[in-house]
Amino acid sequence: MKAIDFTSPRAAARPFTPKLSEFVEQPLYSQVWTDPDLSPRDRSLITIACLVALNHPNELPAHLRRGLENGLTKTELSAVITHLAFYAGFPAAITASAYANATFSEEAGA
Repeated sequence: MKAIDFTSPRAAARPFTPKLSEFVEQPLYSQVWTDPDLSPRDRSLITIACLVALNHPNELPAHLRRGLENGLTKTELSAVITHLAFYAGFPAAITASAYANATFSEEAGA
């Protein structure tokens, strides 16, 4: 089985489920993420917390990168993952931490 590039799970999924990708782009990115009631930074923090809590680590690399672009720091990301250990479970937090380390290590080496 070919390895999946999780740099962009949406791009990896698009060939098989193009309509699903359209739903993500319209309305999620065009309306939900641009709604001024929450800042992009806050949306990133909430999204990352949900991905950790719901144990969806394959989505984390793209959202961790987006979190940095939206103003979160690596220190804040580390803190939220640590905090979530008590609410989402230590395995979920440890997995998220490993994904975050790999994501940011790849970027540092790139």
